[in-house]
Amino acid sequence: MAVTLAEDAETVCKGLIGGTDAVKIDAATFQSPSTLAVAERGPTPSGRITPANPAFCKVLGHIDPVDRQAPPIKFQVNLPVEWNGRSLQYGGGGFNGALITGLALPPAYPFDKPSPLARGFVTYGTDSGHESRPGEPPQLFALNDEAFENFAHRAYKKVRDAAVTLMQRAYGKKPDKMYFMGSSEGGREGLTMAQRYPDDFDGIFARVPVINWVGLQHAGTRSGLVTMGEGWINPAQVKLVGDAVRAACDKADGSDDALVQDPVACKAAFKVETLRCAAGQSGDQCLTDPQIKAINALHATYKFPFALANGLDDYPGWGVSGEDTPAIGPTGGWVAWWLGTAPPAQPPAPNNGIAWIYGAGGIQYVFARDPKLDVTTYNVEHHKARLLEVSKLMDSTDPDLSRFRMRGGRLIMLEHMADYAQSPYAGIRYFESVERKMGKAETAEFARLYTAPGVDHVGSGAPANVDMLSVLVDWVEKGKAPGDLEVSEQKVEAPSFATLRALPLCRWPAWPHYKAGAVTEASSFTCAP
Repeated sequence: MAVTLAEDAETVCKGLIGGTDAVKIDAATFQSPSTLAVAERGPTPSGRITPANPAFCKVLGHIDPVDRQAPPIKFQVNLPVEWNGRSLQYGGGGFNGALITGLALPPAYPFDKPSPLARGFVTYGTDSGHESRPGEPPQLFALNDEAFENFAHRAYKKVRDAAVTLMQRAYGKKPDKMYFMGSSEGGREGLTMAQRYPDDFDGIFARVPVINWVGLQHAGTRSGLVTMGEGWINPAQVKLVGDAVRAACDKADGSDDALVQDPVACKAAFKVETLRCAAGQSGDQCLTDPQIKAINALHATYKFPFALANGLDDYPGWGVSGEDTPAIGPTGGWVAWWLGTAPPAQPPAPNNGIAWIYGAGGIQYVFARDPKLDVTTYNVEHHKARLLEVSKLMDSTDPDLSRFRMRGGRLIMLEHMADYAQSPYAGIRYFESVERKMGKAETAEFARLYTAPGVDHVGSGAPANVDMLSVLVDWVEKGKAPGDLEVSEQKVEAPSFATLRALPLCRWPAWPHYKAGAVTEASSFTCAP
């Protein structure tokens, strides 16, 4: 049932300023309705879109730290005049450090759908308890224990509770249903909420979640170390690999659509050694032994000499496909995430791959806590206690979701199979560990895993858009469990955002198989293992 801010919404809004205890409301301003805008450029396709929003009360606040050396936790809560009784918390990204406003499109959201705020949701987000400044390493905050713990899990819980209090003050009641949607680091946050705070959310969507966080930082660093010298692969050679993968696997699903539909089978079928340079040769049309060694390192499991949280002692290697997805910021394949446009430097340079910038900085500031450390000399054995401590805080790998399930929680995970920011196999493995712990039939009652072939970390390269918010609401509130869904690739052009192509979004372990018809239509494919 819709609830409205009392007759004079502006007065109600202004009256929210102030605070009790540690939670302070710094500003509350009434915003007029706004129209849809599309920027010419943006770091991601969805990042170019500013959705139309209704009249709402924009609340900015902060939560004071316990340690005076730690930064406050900043947050934004958006209270629509017409409230549908639901709320949506947005997750962050990377190492956070920027305020998540809750005004953008949530993960995977179709470009042409009204924003959650326009649909009547209260939306909110946080900076996770620190602010990144230009020119500073994004991991600098991790030198402070409280700031790091806030980033790990406390900030999202504290902000969730502050948002509930605000809703009660503004509308006179608590939300009926609470949802969380996050991608990448935000996907980890979503799984963290299900595992640590199982009573807090009714529905959670975790896209490309960075769950085995300690493993990823180390595997990303390893991938940088193997390309430091002769192992570095230039953009022309990246295209060579991408072409070879498509040649080996594109037609396996029955269609010739320049898309690898079953990347798991392709990983077993594709052999990078077929691209080895003949003796004494080199150049863009072949790969040297150090380059082949680097690619095999990327594809291989990273092993720790001891077990981390929940008994995990490794990080799964990356898969194949999407190697040459063009790089624009975090969009793209190998060049964006793994290789950059120049070999890895120390300290990491802006033209390096993001995985090296994140991983090497993570080693220095999070694990060794020595900003001057030469990463090539780093030894995990020397930092075991710290790795275990960080793993306990950050790794959202606990398969016991029984409390979340018992209270009616619903979880949807989505992995992009051409993701080089994090390995999709980490999320697949986590989901399978939940099935082992809780039983397959029991898991199916409350959780789903979907896999999207050909999609990079942020939603480019292949059809990736699906309204998971509606899917979650239908499951949580109407008991309508989702089956196979449909993803679309949309043109970033308002107002129609035309669909360029669509595919079935299959429940793991199924993939799209071509039947007949246009390869741009989802109906031309069927989901099967």
